[in-house]
Amino acid sequence: MSTTVEVMSETAPAAPRVVGRRGPWFAAIWLFFLIDPVRAGFQADDRVRGLSGVATTVVFAGVYLLLWWRMRARAQAFGDPVGETPGAGSALLLTLAGLGVLMMVLLGEPGVACLVYVAVAAVMVMPVRWAAPTVIAIAVLAVLLGLLPGWEFEFGVAFGVVAASVAVFGIRTIINRNAQLVTAHQRNAELAVDNERSRFARDLHDILGHSLTVITIKAELARRLIDVDPERTRAELADLERLSRDALADVRRAVEGYRDLTLPGELARARTALSAAEIEATLPNSTEDVPSELRELFAWTVREGVTNVIRHSGARHCEVVLGPGRAEVRDDGAGPGTPSVRGSGLAGLQERAAALGARLVTTKLDPGWSLAVVVE
Repeated sequence: MSTTVEVMSETAPAAPRVVGRRGPWFAAIWLFFLIDPVRAGFQADDRVRGLSGVATTVVFAGVYLLLWWRMRARAQAFGDPVGETPGAGSALLLTLAGLGVLMMVLLGEPGVACLVYVAVAAVMVMPVRWAAPTVIAIAVLAVLLGLLPGWEFEFGVAFGVVAASVAVFGIRTIINRNAQLVTAHQRNAELAVDNERSRFARDLHDILGHSLTVITIKAELARRLIDVDPERTRAELADLERLSRDALADVRRAVEGYRDLTLPGELARARTALSAAEIEATLPNSTEDVPSELRELFAWTVREGVTNVIRHSGARHCEVVLGPGRAEVRDDGAGPGTPSVRGSGLAGLQERAAALGARLVTTKLDPGWSLAVVVE
């Protein structure tokens, strides 16, 4: 009887895997207890009957190994745990039971050893509500067979039936739980990938959607003005070039490193974060007014400002305002304290602003709080 449990990796594929070559040999070790029936067959006075019993025992062992192999492989597939859907396993179990009966008929009392293997097979194949009464019935049968003329009381076999069945039931439970855990892990991983894909698509839409709309409108305007107002057309084309370069830079940052800061991406994440915190948000629909060299700084401003609003302010409303030389986050909450109190996040933002010739301004409103980065 096999008591081998193989630990299944959380990263195992959903498709069935090939059973390891050493697995069946561990199951074959327990066939040692069939040596007595084989020896009794060779020592039988009726040579034909004895050899028939030996052949039956060998076939019995082969069917047992086949059943074990099949159930173990099915458990490794994660989609059909042991004992849940008998299927072809029931046919193998009935075959094993029939061969067991034939062993006892041909070999007599030594053939009773087959009952332990039949009980274990029943636990492997049947649902618990059927396996338990089946094991009890097999144990009772082992005791009743001792009442036959010339047969001894088989208490040891009855005890072996119960003990082996309980042990294999524990193993089966572990295998099923592992299979369920791995399946749940795989489903969670699939959901996480789907959520990340949806979020990436949403953020990419936020990054490109308005920019492409503005680019399209400006391109149409330039086409109409090309013969009417060449100077205005040049200005629109220059603006069109800047917007397209900014959009391309945002997309590259999003693709190369999804967590890299982009101003449209931070606005998209701010909208999601404020909504999750049940804070009403008023956010700009575009970023085309922001010069390219200030976009990263303003993205940090939005991130730091919105983070402070969510963590410290207790606000009900938050507004982000963007302009060519200013980025501001306002709220109607209590704020982090006085304007002179600044954490490491604000200190880092002040350093970034100073590097670009801008300054950080924090202001207590009535009610609320304002965090702004202003270009001198």
